[in-house]
Amino acid sequence: MSQSIFVLEDETDIARLVQHHLQAAGFEARLFHTPTNLIPEAERKVPALFLLDIMVPGGDGLDVCKRLRNHPGLSTVPIIFLTARAGENDRVVGLEVGADDYITKPFSTRELVARVKAVLRRFERPSAPSVIRFEEIVIDGGAMQLTVRGQMTTTTATEFRLLDYLARHPGRVFTRDHLLDAVWGDARFVTPRSVDVYVRRIREKIELDPEDPRYLKTVRGAGYRFELPKGE
Repeated sequence: MSQSIFVLEDETDIARLVQHHLQAAGFEARLFHTPTNLIPEAERKVPALFLLDIMVPGGDGLDVCKRLRNHPGLSTVPIIFLTARAGENDRVVGLEVGADDYITKPFSTRELVARVKAVLRRFERPSAPSVIRFEEIVIDGGAMQLTVRGQMTTTTATEFRLLDYLARHPGRVFTRDHLLDAVWGDARFVTPRSVDVYVRRIREKIELDPEDPRYLKTVRGAGYRFELPKGE
């Protein structure tokens, strides 16, 4: 069965171009020109991925992304922004509200399809899942679920992969470039600043005090290190 992708794009020519190339790559692409019906339709049939323009009539792709991330049934579905907003600050804002990738217009259709596939691969469950437990935190690699102080905590696929990677290598210092290669691979939309955004989002979910983190430490001038409590 083809994976379904919901595309929010108000420019008809671009929407049809995206739909054509996604279908040629084996996906089912559903087009939405306004945000009105996107979430209700997703509730009826959850897609594999959302591809969202930011500037659309009758709404805002950033707001749609926030609503999806707060929706109990749709919060873990990957999101890619496809937008004319090309500034680094725009990209950081997109990542901060929960996007997994950010593609700027004009774009290559070949790159678009490759990036869609790359994000979906990040969402795949590992072949040999294992569970990391320490204090009141459980990182379940098989289910891609994070539990913090007894509460299931929503993460995006990218946030989970970064947290899981760091937690499986406790005590090691990783540069931002190393983390880009390990977690994002060849998806070079991210920058070192983008990595910082993801680290901040993870800290907000696992740390009692994100400003004074106990687990996910910054190593000045080097990168990041994950520390497990002694005896774990």
